[in-house]
Amino acid sequence: MSGTAQIGVTGLAVMGRNLARNFARHGFTVAVHNRTASRTHALVEEFGKEGTFVPADSPEEFVASLERPRRLVVMVKAGEPTDAVIREFAPLLEPGDVIIDGGNAHFEDTRRREKELREHGIHFVGTGISGGEEGALHGPSIMPGGSVESYGSLGPLLEKIAAKAKDGSPCVAHIGPDGAGHFVKMVHNGIEYADMQLIAEAYHLLRAVAGYSPGKIAETFRSWNTGRLDSYLIEITAEVLAHTDADTGKPFVDIVADEAEQKGTGRWTVQIALDLGVPVSGIAEAVFARSLSGHKDLRKASGALPGPRSEPLGEADAAAFAGQVEQALYASKIVSYTQGFHQIRAGSEAYGWNIDLGAVASIWREGCIIRAAFLDRIRAAYDDRPDLPSLLADKGFTEEIGTAQDDWRAVVTAAARGGVPTPGFSAAVAYYDALRAERLPAALTQGQRDFFGAHTYRRTDREGSFHTLWGGNRSEVRAD
Repeated sequence: MSGTAQIGVTGLAVMGRNLARNFARHGFTVAVHNRTASRTHALVEEFGKEGTFVPADSPEEFVASLERPRRLVVMVKAGEPTDAVIREFAPLLEPGDVIIDGGNAHFEDTRRREKELREHGIHFVGTGISGGEEGALHGPSIMPGGSVESYGSLGPLLEKIAAKAKDGSPCVAHIGPDGAGHFVKMVHNGIEYADMQLIAEAYHLLRAVAGYSPGKIAETFRSWNTGRLDSYLIEITAEVLAHTDADTGKPFVDIVADEAEQKGTGRWTVQIALDLGVPVSGIAEAVFARSLSGHKDLRKASGALPGPRSEPLGEADAAAFAGQVEQALYASKIVSYTQGFHQIRAGSEAYGWNIDLGAVASIWREGCIIRAAFLDRIRAAYDDRPDLPSLLADKGFTEEIGTAQDDWRAVVTAAARGGVPTPGFSAAVAYYDALRAERLPAALTQGQRDFFGAHTYRRTDREGSFHTLWGGNRSEVRAD
């Protein structure tokens, strides 16, 4: 078989199948392969009219169908399944060929694979793809890592199939070397966890404190989606809350078990943030909130614990409170993105990736789950000041969060008084206040560490490290 396909996709579950169709719809000849050959032929039979597909039943046939340099997209489960596919296909490839991993791989695995394949002259491109099955088909946000050379070969194809921002630019950019693409996708998912948690808390407050029905809350979210909170997650939240269960006639949200699951990328974000020493408290609280929701026995055993219960507000007060919740949601959202972009910058510095934060914000504007109108402003902030230390240091965001903070604090206070858990909102306020505090109680913490472990401390009035000889006659000694 002569090499005629410009790109190949192996692994034809929903994401892989839709990505292959997306390439074909944009005029590329696409080789398709699956371990179970029947799935390959089913795709061609059902969607063959959408473009040109070259089905292959074996790895050898699949590789032979690809033009040089070969571009092979792997769409299988992360971990060992991905390693198995690489072991199967790498011996069939030649120097200059490109393997693209489009799964949710851990970026450290991607770094290992890239190094191993580089030694054989094969490019490995860990690629974050966001947007779910619809995005894969109609245009996702794409975050490829790997070498500059590999992007030169692969980039033009990805730019064709990626989502397009309102200004027409494709939502794809070369993120950086080795694991940079999968690292940015990981943090994207962490921000997604935080965003979803904040929206859920806003819903809970509107229901428990304002006394709104799910249908009324859906109307509120639709209204918010016409303003600065315009985003995909706000849009679908309104749809979920407006939906009625066909079997019971009850609001759909009332018949869903209140146990949120997770696939792991949120946990990775928090774990890596701890390794990097980056505070991502909002993302962490979102991960822990999902974990807590699943501990049904613990929750059942604790249900009789004493505490307040909210009394629904009157109509006028409820409307005013809803306005405050909008302010709190927006301010907390800014904090979540601030933490996420801080982690990306820290990762970039730690691994030498030189990631362009403005470009990251740009490719998240469409296609991905956290796409939102205010990403244009985040992009502009980093384009204007590439060295911007924090989104909260941007004048526009500083002014907005300053305007929102009284309502933000009032909402957190109302939640505490009413016994409504808002770990996301509360963590966001605490992070904001910690950043702006002139002095933190960390001074006491370090004093305690010196007392019980002789860990030393630094002084405010002179250079160096010091240790106090604790006891009846205390004295201080220089420790460095």
